[in-house]
Amino acid sequence: MSGIDEGPGAPVERTVTSGTFSLDGGTWDVDNNVWLIGDADGLVVIDPAHDAEAILAAIGGRTVSAIIATHGHDDHISAAVAVADAVSAPIWLHPGDRMLWDRVYPDRAPDNELSDGTVFTVGGTELRALHTPGHSPGSTCLHLPEAATLFSGDTLFNGGPGATGRSFSSFEQIVDSITTRLLTLPPQTVVHTGHGDDTSIGLEAPNRQAWLDQART
Repeated sequence: MSGIDEGPGAPVERTVTSGTFSLDGGTWDVDNNVWLIGDADGLVVIDPAHDAEAILAAIGGRTVSAIIATHGHDDHISAAVAVADAVSAPIWLHPGDRMLWDRVYPDRAPDNELSDGTVFTVGGTELRALHTPGHSPGSTCLHLPEAATLFSGDTLFNGGPGATGRSFSSFEQIVDSITTRLLTLPPQTVVHTGHGDDTSIGLEAPNRQAWLDQART
């Protein structure tokens, strides 16, 4: 399933792919949002998951300048190498999640280290990396300021923070990341998530205390 957001700034396209997520001995069925940002002159692909053929079909014949993983969980990178090889684009991942990457690709390293402040130029505008650890140590959101848009991976969802009940995660850290890095963005900022529906900073900000209270119960 695909869709296009024709708002201001670089066009944003969503392709939903289906597969599984495995960690700590469990496996779950998941649907992932794969995000394409850019125009006919070039694209950035965020979180190529599960189905390389569907993602390549969405890319079409366009040039891809970067494949960016918001984090290293297998459901977000399972098609990364196949897509990257097909379009000859480098893969970017924060080094804090290298141990997760290596579980999926023990013989293939990411091409570049994603870090806080890394900037990608796409569609005539800037896409900036915001390191937001908590869901995983290397979790990173991508901010498109000109379009008031955030790609949150599994850090912030419609309804609150991403899951922190598995290895390498921390509820305290994810809430701190959301509070200091995301809730400081303009309230009209649209949040494109790694799974499920969009939300906005303005919709999520008032619920911070409720997240903390729920964690204490």
